[in-house]
Amino acid sequence: MTILADLRHRTNTWHRPSALAAVALGVVAVLCVAALLLDRRTLAGAPIWAKPFKFAVSGAFYFATWSWLVSLLPKFRRTANGLTNLLVVIFAAEYVLLVFQAVRGHASHFNVSTTQDAAIFGTMAAMIAVLWIATLALTVLVLFTKVPDRATFWAVRAGAALSLVGITLGQLMTSPTAQQLAQWRTGGQPDLVGGHTVGLEDGGPGLPILGWSTAGGDLRIPHFVGMHALQALPLLAIALAALAPRFRRLRDDIVRARLVLIGAAGYAGLTALVTWQALRAQSIVHPDATTLETFAVLVAAAGLASWATVRVR
Repeated sequence: MTILADLRHRTNTWHRPSALAAVALGVVAVLCVAALLLDRRTLAGAPIWAKPFKFAVSGAFYFATWSWLVSLLPKFRRTANGLTNLLVVIFAAEYVLLVFQAVRGHASHFNVSTTQDAAIFGTMAAMIAVLWIATLALTVLVLFTKVPDRATFWAVRAGAALSLVGITLGQLMTSPTAQQLAQWRTGGQPDLVGGHTVGLEDGGPGLPILGWSTAGGDLRIPHFVGMHALQALPLLAIALAALAPRFRRLRDDIVRARLVLIGAAGYAGLTALVTWQALRAQSIVHPDATTLETFAVLVAAAGLASWATVRVR
């Protein structure tokens, strides 16, 4: 059997529209790379096509994972299919608006500088609310999954729950900043309402492509970290299963399940840490002693718990 034939065999029960959406977004991400090379325009200090690229990559992983998760449901499959179809439609519409704004050279999020920009942002905000509700419903349905492997069983549930938390953390970016509130108090009208940088205005120095602020806190980081627990924890379960033939203790599915739960607890702690760091207006690349000490404690606790799980019978 060829690799492509094997892949088709493994994925033929996956939710088809979301799988196709994942493939389409992968292609769009490649097109965005070409746009980055050809269109050198910037917006708030970042390449104009960086945001469409990031959304395409993130969306591809998001829909690929949900396509797989829906296939695991022993019941409520029709409801899950309908909700996932809704996610595809909502994300596609939001992405079209995002690209439309990129073509115009306008900010897509928080932008209320003109009537048209405000209408676009309001529409996107409503779409995100519907997407959150649909994701919440799918997360509840995931609780009914029947997976023989205990590690995957817990990875799927914890990943879906933490991912929903990560999506929810995006709401922190919608609150007006101190500078915007000050403009309102003096009778002004800010062009943006909300933002992702804490302690500074959006548009300062940031990491390449990701754009995360290197001078202040950035609320996109906890949003990103939490949201992608949906991929990270199932991948951990897959990695443990792949290592099982080489390490006898990992052949015990209870041991693997405990390691996944430790990984989920550590991932939740990491999400909380980067949220706390961002809210303190601290850059991800310039952590203070308190942040580093907390991170060290988190790593040590996860490491010791994992060691005890593997070593103690």
